[in-house]
Amino acid sequence: MDAIDQPGSTVRTPPGPPGGWPRRVAALLGACHPGPTVAVTLLVAGLAVTAGQDASGCLLVTAAVLTGQLSVGWSNDAVDAARDTAAGRRAKPVVGGAVGARTVRAAALVALALCVPLSLAYGTLAGVVHLVGVAAAWLYNLRLKSTALSWLPYAIGFASLPAFVTLGLPGQPRPAWWIVTAAALVGVGAHLGNVLPDIEADLALGVRGWPQRLGPAAVRLLLPAPLVAATVLLALGGAGALGAVAVAVALITAVGGSLLGRHRPKAPFLAAIVVAGADVALLLSQGAALN
Repeated sequence: MDAIDQPGSTVRTPPGPPGGWPRRVAALLGACHPGPTVAVTLLVAGLAVTAGQDASGCLLVTAAVLTGQLSVGWSNDAVDAARDTAAGRRAKPVVGGAVGARTVRAAALVALALCVPLSLAYGTLAGVVHLVGVAAAWLYNLRLKSTALSWLPYAIGFASLPAFVTLGLPGQPRPAWWIVTAAALVGVGAHLGNVLPDIEADLALGVRGWPQRLGPAAVRLLLPAPLVAATVLLALGGAGALGAVAVAVALITAVGGSLLGRHRPKAPFLAAIVVAGADVALLLSQGAALN
């Protein structure tokens, strides 16, 4: 997750390119990590639908998760602005000068301010659970990214999502433990996959989170493990024939990715994406079992 300025550091970005506010808005949206933001929001919206939530509830869940993810993505790019600049990551809108770090930081705080009432409006207990997940992600951005506990915010954040959906249903049913655990495992896998391409650059900048301490070779081998474990849990939870197929696909893909990784460094990461896709399909197919 990326940069509010480091203490004592000054982030100087070149002036943005001409083009007026549409280009600046596009750059701001590009700084929110749009891929993960959209993917997580759509996943939780799908869970709410399959869990039987009504239309207004689904809209509220979607809005709360979207603002939470926006706040996390923007705070990430605000906090890591100095580090990204040092690494020469000019694809980042802040580093490229398309949008300022202060603007991204302000957007993160506005999104967070919106996330709080939207989450609590879905239900006090559900809202608190979701906000704990969002707070964990902010803590990663601000502190835990460079520690051996860097995996923990991902586990908490992903685990909070199905619990958020469930606790906002009529009667506030408790979420099924195996779905929450599987979501946490997917989060750990997401952390490993997200960090893997940048491990060497991170180490050069002094970032020593859990994956950086393991090193790229170990992470490539480990990456599919939490995702396959999540697949097995979801299958045992009652996915039937679909679960058996998903486990077989996950195992074959994970083993194949690890073996190919010796000669094709990107293979384990691509394998992890396939396994994560199977996990998402299982989650959505079992939305009614959330409670």
